[in-house]
Formats: sequence, structure tokens, C-alpha cells
Amino acid sequence: MDEFTKKRIIKIMEEYTKNAVPEHVKNQIKINYKIRGNNVTLIEERQAFKSDQWVQMPVAQFRLNKIKWEVFWRDSKERWHFIDDIEPDEDFEKQLEIVDKDNNGIFWG
Repeated sequence: MDEFTKKRIIKIMEEYTKNAVPEHVKNQIKINYKIRGNNVTLIEERQAFKSDQWVQMPVAQFRLNKIKWEVFWRDSKERWHFIDDIEPDEDFEKQLEIVDKDNNGIFWG
């Protein structure tokens, strides 16, 4: 991922994570992300049971494959799988919107 693309993705994700959780539950749930190479991982964080620790649960991963973003989901064995139903697209924001809406119930169980 080139620097221009990375800066653009950071801007998009900063805005998304800032507004993803309703104000009244921000003390219970956080949405974050990590960028590693050509991958952007969307992460949900929740406070652990009877603890001050926060537990991270990866929700989705976006992978830049040449010029198109592919969307992956993670199974219980922590392996990532490509989602055939989501067509790879050059528009990262479109892919993020599909994950956010989660019409198939894959991401936000």
C-alpha cells in the first residue's frame, strides 16, 4: 500500500471508529483498527468480564490485492476466509459500508 493510500485509509478509519459506537455505550464497546502491510483489520473491543482489561475481537479484514479491496471474516480458529458474496472493489469506503451494514450477519454477531 503506497503512502497516499495509507493516509487516506487512516483518515477514513479514524472518522469511522470515532462515530461507530453510540455515545451511551462508549464505556463498554470500542471500535478500532490496525494496518499491517496491505491489510486493514477492523477490531471490536469490549471490557473483559469482571476486569478492567479490554478484549480485542477482530471483526473483518480488508486486503488490498493489486487495486481492489477484498473482504475477509475470521473463524473461531482465528483463520481468515475470503467472502465470495462481497465482490472485490477499488472503493475501500464501499467495502467498509458493506461490513458496517452486515446484511448477512457475518461480522457483528
